[in-house]
Amino acid sequence: MKPSISVVKICRYPVKGLSAELLERVALSPGKCLPHDRRFALAHAATRIDPERPEWLPKTNFVMLMRDEKLAQLRTRFEEHSGHLTIEREGQMLLRAQLTDAAGRDRINEFFAGFLKDTVRGTPRVVEAPGHTFSDARQKPNSTTYHYVSIVNLASIAALEQEVRVPVDPVRFRANLYIEGIPAWSEFDWVDSEITVGRARLRVVSPIVRCAATAVNPSTAERDLNIPAILLKKFGHAHMGVYAEVIEGGEIARGDSLAMDAARSRL
Repeated sequence: MKPSISVVKICRYPVKGLSAELLERVALSPGKCLPHDRRFALAHAATRIDPERPEWLPKTNFVMLMRDEKLAQLRTRFEEHSGHLTIEREGQMLLRAQLTDAAGRDRINEFFAGFLKDTVRGTPRVVEAPGHTFSDARQKPNSTTYHYVSIVNLASIAALEQEVRVPVDPVRFRANLYIEGIPAWSEFDWVDSEITVGRARLRVVSPIVRCAATAVNPSTAERDLNIPAILLKKFGHAHMGVYAEVIEGGEIARGDSLAMDAARSRL
């Protein structure tokens, strides 16, 4: 009998490097990531971006958890209808400003300049480019886009927890979909296969290589586990999760089942 695979959690990250937002459901479009996922980023003062002709840039051009772990102290929320970003720490609101207009962005830029003054030179600035996502992922072989949906198997995180003997918050991996119902690491068998989630169909294009950002505990903002090194030592790879591209759009919801293309499934 094939395992029953289901979506446990759906997340988006409207501002690269800032906190996750939980979604009950979302509509996916072909060749696109989740709506508003990594739509914005906080670029370093020296970073050059042409909003009319955006290009993929390495994460070092932006404020990010890998280097700026203090970001994990903040909880942020993007209101897509009003364009406002709310920033909180320990339940206290620090700022609410409009992320989609110049005056609001100036307030947000100044907030992060002060918040990260010990680690970031100059004033970071909010950047956005229509149709662009500030993802870490570059275009993968045999893929037509770099706008991916990231999927993490909770059983693989459980296998990691058994090795480190402490809880590992799945949010460390900043995935879009967290799934359960298959053995640890079997998601890597899906590469080059198609899957159906809710009403959408996706093609899995590659495993996700993990970086030092995963060392940051999203609850404490401390670097407490060297996840890439542990994965490499214990499992012989530095992967957690897979990237998939949307090839047929449709709505997906928390609790939806995930099904493999029967012709390609090795489960």
